[in-house]
Amino acid sequence: MDVTQWTGRHAAWLQDAFEDTQEEFAARLGVSLRSVASWRHSPDMVPQLETRRILNTAYERAGDAVRKRFIHYTRAHVERIQAQALRVAIAVVRRGDEVLLVCRQDGDDISWQFPAGIVKPGGSAAKVAVRETLDETGVHCMVRERLGERLHPVTRAICEYYVCDFVQGDAINGDASENAAVAWAPIKDLSRYIPTDRIYPPILNALEATV
Repeated sequence: MDVTQWTGRHAAWLQDAFEDTQEEFAARLGVSLRSVASWRHSPDMVPQLETRRILNTAYERAGDAVRKRFIHYTRAHVERIQAQALRVAIAVVRRGDEVLLVCRQDGDDISWQFPAGIVKPGGSAAKVAVRETLDETGVHCMVRERLGERLHPVTRAICEYYVCDFVQGDAINGDASENAAVAWAPIKDLSRYIPTDRIYPPILNALEATV
């Protein structure tokens, strides 16, 4: 990969491909934690030449598994642009050591997920995440940070993820037509509700930082 192609988006994908936390990735590259955080929040930024060289070296020295994951992210991004896939905003709402979940019901299929809503063209994903959380669960929340986005490996929808702070409200099932239940789940027991391999890695990193 040519160094001139590196952007904040590519750097964040490389972090995900290594499955590193921000701290681990900063240590791996020998750059500041602030730089690593800025890449995820400013995906279109172009790092300085020396930083691009560092990223290029890290990629060249990475194992096959890391390279395959990185290539998957880049291809998925191209597919996302080409297909103009459905956009979904997902809210990861924290309250102390708990996270808000909804139990989706699709016929006999039941699965626990984070509150989510479809983003209409030109709409704000952050606002949708907050609004859908309130509509589905009765919980008022506010966005703390955007974690990133990915082309969902199963639904093929573009998913944008937001860590949100609990403001107020009792957790209730506000959409019985789609959801079987709503619950505050202990973060330490999250894998009992959602298999870890199905969770976007930055979500796990963000939640682990609160436990």
